[in-house]
Amino acid sequence: MTHFVLVHGAFHGGWCWSEVAAGLTQKGHAVVAPDLPGSGDDHTPVEGVTLESAVDRIIEALKASDEPSVLAAHSMGGIVTTQVAAQVPELISRLVYVTAFRPVDGESLLDLTHLPEGAGDGVQANISVAGDPPVATFNLEKANEIFGNGVPAHLAQQAVAKLTPQPLSLFATPVSLGGAVLPPTEYVICSEDRAIPPALQELMAARTPSARIHRLKAGHSPFYSHPQETIDILLG
Repeated sequence: MTHFVLVHGAFHGGWCWSEVAAGLTQKGHAVVAPDLPGSGDDHTPVEGVTLESAVDRIIEALKASDEPSVLAAHSMGGIVTTQVAAQVPELISRLVYVTAFRPVDGESLLDLTHLPEGAGDGVQANISVAGDPPVATFNLEKANEIFGNGVPAHLAQQAVAKLTPQPLSLFATPVSLGGAVLPPTEYVICSEDRAIPPALQELMAARTPSARIHRLKAGHSPFYSHPQETIDILLG
């Protein structure tokens, strides 16, 4: 039995992994898909939503297992899991980025979106920001187009209804890796993604040392559009 910790992206919650989690559980594995602070059903105040608090949440989930876990991240979740992997690599057997942000030391999610390869980012183009600390709200009229490309209609509708505003601290805070050697890493590039441009995914995968690269002809939500392929990749 393998222990999996699945980390969601911005505006989402652990619920987005439901199809994949069910498939892994049916095969006899243990799966945890926690809500990051301030996301999903978690009601942490905006002031308490930081990279540090998100990292602590995932480390807590990893420590629930007696053996190292497979840690997988989607989208913004890659920022969190990269920092986690630098801090507790001994708790992780494999690190899997599913069309996720993979920063290098000192880099934030916003830094990545500002790279030339980040041009055409469908998320930055469809959010409004307000408040102090700032919170981003996604334009729900565009959510299906950006997040739901290739997703069955009923699942896309359910997902859009569950999207919540996203505190921006996780976008703006750079990771601090301190020269850590990360666990064995894999990257899933989704060629039809309208949220994270494929060119940026290719860059992040290519500069990840010794990463095993998978490619899916999928949009930003392969856990809904290609659940079996995603399960197979996670199983290694």
